[in-house]
Amino acid sequence: MPRFLVGDELGNIKSVGYNPASQEESKTTFKILHDGTVTGRTKGIQKLALNAGEKTLLSAAHANGAVSIFSSNEDDQLELLQEWKETRIKSDQSFIGLAASGSGVSHNLAALPSRLCDWRLSHDKQTVEVSLWDTERAFSRPSESSAKGAPVNGSKKRKQSDTLFPGEVWRAKNVPNDFLGLRQPVHNTCLTYLSPSTSTSQQHLLAGTRLGDMRRYDTRAGRRPVAVFKGVGKVGGVKTVEKGFSEHEAFISDNGSNVYAVDLRNGSISYGYKGLSGTAISLAASPTYLASASIDRYIRIHSVVQLPDKVGQHLDKKGTVLERVFMTTIPTAVVWDQEQDIAPVNEDEQGGEDVWEGMKNAEEGDEKA
Repeated sequence: MPRFLVGDELGNIKSVGYNPASQEESKTTFKILHDGTVTGRTKGIQKLALNAGEKTLLSAAHANGAVSIFSSNEDDQLELLQEWKETRIKSDQSFIGLAASGSGVSHNLAALPSRLCDWRLSHDKQTVEVSLWDTERAFSRPSESSAKGAPVNGSKKRKQSDTLFPGEVWRAKNVPNDFLGLRQPVHNTCLTYLSPSTSTSQQHLLAGTRLGDMRRYDTRAGRRPVAVFKGVGKVGGVKTVEKGFSEHEAFISDNGSNVYAVDLRNGSISYGYKGLSGTAISLAASPTYLASASIDRYIRIHSVVQLPDKVGQHLDKKGTVLERVFMTTIPTAVVWDQEQDIAPVNEDEQGGEDVWEGMKNAEEGDEKA
């Protein structure tokens, strides 16, 4: 049974499971794993990140600048392992991203560029393009970081726009100027890895912009996008983007009430989910389902349809909303718990098996007669 972990505006962490084989009216299960209502909105959840290693650890970034790391106990409740607070964060600021890796529990601080919009061990911002960072170098001592990030030819001056920060290993270049020769705005709003790699020279990235465009990058192919998909986000630009588990598949939401499955081979919208009434501010994909957290206080479980083998080929089925769970507070972040998923039951195939089984029983009865 796929399960998703949800954080809300009051600091609660809950789980929502979906069992397609359940005979109950509602196929979802709901449970509170961590009660954060004592602190209220001052410690609301802004970001969640899961590291499913030998011991599963859940990291949560809070509105008051605190970051907590939890582990799950035998009673399926979250136990706090460590928490630290960023004292320099202001009341009008928020965490823009959270990533978890490794099995150790520790923390460190480093100075990074301001006005970041998203962070997945890389960053993008309003006026500076998407870039990749070596976090070990970024969080090392200034002297060490500066030495490692210094240009090979120290006497040669480089353009300020091309100069990388300490720990920054690659930075994208803006798309060409428009037909009037004017620089096109960047305004990145979100990003995700398409095919994570341990090599910084072999990364595939997908970024969404405030103009509603999707920009795809391949760090091996230079600094400019290898593809720009125009107008994917219909209302207010792209809100969030999440890579699907199928090849060439990504899910995006905009600032309206749209959630789309996008074919990355040509940037076309394969299908959209109907019946949504609020902006999906967080998406989480599993191998067989998609979960969305919306400002209308619903967690929705969506079906996922395999993309066609050929570009532009018609889809016989489209994704739908399977279940929705009303939350008494606004959900702010959702992640898949990375446990074993269950493939959805094909009703047509199941019905066919029942027919053959019935025919077999009828033949046996005739022989005995």
